[in-house]
Amino acid sequence: MTAKPWRYLRDRDVQVAAAVTVLVLLLSAGLVWLGYVIHVWRIAARSPLVPSRRMIVLVFGRHLVRDAPGPDYQQRLARALALVEQGHANHLLLLGGRSGGQQSEAAAGAQWLRQQGLRGEVQLELEQDSVDSLENLRHARQLLQADASLPPVVLLTSRYHLARCCMLARRLGFEGLPIAAEPTLPLRPRYLARLLTEASYLMWLDLGLRWAALVGNTRMTARIS
Repeated sequence: MTAKPWRYLRDRDVQVAAAVTVLVLLLSAGLVWLGYVIHVWRIAARSPLVPSRRMIVLVFGRHLVRDAPGPDYQQRLARALALVEQGHANHLLLLGGRSGGQQSEAAAGAQWLRQQGLRGEVQLELEQDSVDSLENLRHARQLLQADASLPPVVLLTSRYHLARCCMLARRLGFEGLPIAAEPTLPLRPRYLARLLTEASYLMWLDLGLRWAALVGNTRMTARIS
């Protein structure tokens, strides 16, 4: 799921992070943002299609279209199905609560997978309470954590979304391997715009956390932990 960040703007910590980001952006004449763009691009372009070993696969949801997975989400689900069929996975955890439809993103994803022939012996779990990528991972951690340890996981999502998911997963203690939904990085203008938007989100998150660590604001750092 990729919820819009604007719903957080009433939060004081988020406002501080935004102010720090704008200041750094101005002082660097945009060069810092360019660095994040390159980082997001590299992860999007270089992430593999299969893991090197069998792991639990976290499939990030996406806003539903008429209560069913749209094109982006279908690509993610199709990649998860391919991993199962190729023997790279036997445990899928679908992430995503309701985003305006009658059912959750996770439930819609599970229905789509079964319609496409997902085998019954595959372990399929649903996380249906989250509203954004951070909550996706927090709830996944609650479901998977045992004896204060987390298993290594695959982070399966669209290429433009991988860098942010990797950053959040590290903050929450996951050993996460990014796996791309799309076979190659699309170069369409709309897709490139998504990459640039993701770079902005990532800069906002990262610089806010760096500022919080610098000034000792534990409340801010605890927001993503």
